[in-house]
Parts: sequence; C-alpha cells; structure tokens
Amino acid sequence: MATKTFSVAKLPGFTTTAILVFIILYLPILTLVAYSFNASQSVAIWGGFSLDWYVKAWNNDAVKDATVRSLLIAVCAAVISTAVATMAALGTTRRKAFKGQTFIYVMINQPLMVPEIVTAVSLLILFGMVKQATGIQGIGYVIFAHSAFCIPFAYLPIRARLEGMDLTLETAAADLYATPWQTFRHVTLPILLPGVIAGAMLAFVISLDDVVITEFTKSGGQDTLPTYMLGQMRRQLTPEINAISSMLLALTVVLLTAFFLLTRKND
Repeated sequence: MATKTFSVAKLPGFTTTAILVFIILYLPILTLVAYSFNASQSVAIWGGFSLDWYVKAWNNDAVKDATVRSLLIAVCAAVISTAVATMAALGTTRRKAFKGQTFIYVMINQPLMVPEIVTAVSLLILFGMVKQATGIQGIGYVIFAHSAFCIPFAYLPIRARLEGMDLTLETAAADLYATPWQTFRHVTLPILLPGVIAGAMLAFVISLDDVVITEFTKSGGQDTLPTYMLGQMRRQLTPEINAISSMLLALTVVLLTAFFLLTRKND
C-alpha cells in the first residue's frame, strides 16, 4: 500500500491564508509606492499623478548628504563585516570539529538572537566610555557598530557556501606543494567568491536600512537616510518621504534579487 506524502499546501484554507498573508505584507508597501506619485501635499488624499516629490527629493541637499553618508557607512560595514565573516567561516568549517565549536557559532550569531535595541544600548554605553576617555569623535563609531551587527548576516551565506564545497581541490593543491595561502588564493577563494559577494550584499542592505543602532550611536549631523526620514516623519509627513522610501525599496529589491541569484543552487 502506497503511503501518502504530507503536503502543507493541501491543507484546507492554505491558499486563502497564504493570499491573506501576502496582502497584509505587501499592500502597505504598494500603497506607499503608489502615493509617492501623489500630487497632493497629503499622504492620505489622492490629488492626481505627479513626479514632483521625486524631483524635490532628488534636489534636497539634506537627502543627498544623508544618502552619501548611508552609502559610505554601508560600504565600509559590508567590507569589514564580510572580511571578518570570511575568516570566521574558514576557521569554523575548514577544519575538524573541535571543542567549543557550538559556542563559537552562538557568539558569531549573537546579534541575530539578541534584540537590536539591547545591542544598540550596549554600544551606546561602550562608545560613550571610549569618547570620554579619548575625546575622539566621528562617524567611525557608526561604521564600527554597523560592522559588528552585520557580521552574522555576512557569515551565514559564506558558511553555507563553504559547507557545500568539496575539499578535493584543496587537497589536490596541497599535494602539489601549494602553500596554505596559495591554496586559498587560487582554489578556495574563486569557488567561495559567490558566497562572499552574497554576504557582502546582504550586509550592505542590512546596514543601509538600519535605524535602531544608528539612532543610538550617531552624533549630531550624522543622520543616515533612514534616520533622516524618521526625523522628517516627526515634523511634517509629505509624499516626499514616500518617494525616498520607494527609491530605497527599489535599491533593496535589486540587491536582494542579486543575492538570491548568487546563492541559489544550480540544478
């Protein structure tokens, strides 16, 4: 007698529930994008189609400064966190299992498990002590905070790529008297590169979109694009915020699509 394969998709109400979930998730986003083309000053009353808010956002010097600062922080955080994550992934996968390996996994992924507000407050206290002791100010604190927070996001795709790699080529390189550095440079890294790029893009997106940690670690005049938008929403909410959000959404979608294409397994 053949056994029936269990499928969640065949449960009663699955299709209805799935459609409802997608509507709840994406309807607000679609509404935001639609109202970014609103000619009215109001974000809730449709006044006709217009691209004026995109033009105003593009010509807004404060938006430009915040965007450049966000991109600078995100690029630096992505590079630093990806470099650290690559070394951590190599150290935890390219060797035999060792005592304390699970603890190391937990520590690397700790920012994913701890509420972000806790990480932000702890960094605020630490940076406050450093600033008081050294008198050093600057945007470096935000970059360091983003880098530390993004390490587990870069680590996961890199580690997944390494775990799917066969050791045969690296072993063959060692048999041909290649040094560990030569093996890594000419064999491991080229195969690992898609995972590294995917980890860097994911870290870039996480840093670019971050609000909580940035809000707690930045100083005056160091607004990123998300914190600038948060500040504007406290003052006057106009469709210009919708336009900025839509452009940020478009960039995120492009990067996440590239991340998906790099990390999917070939059949």
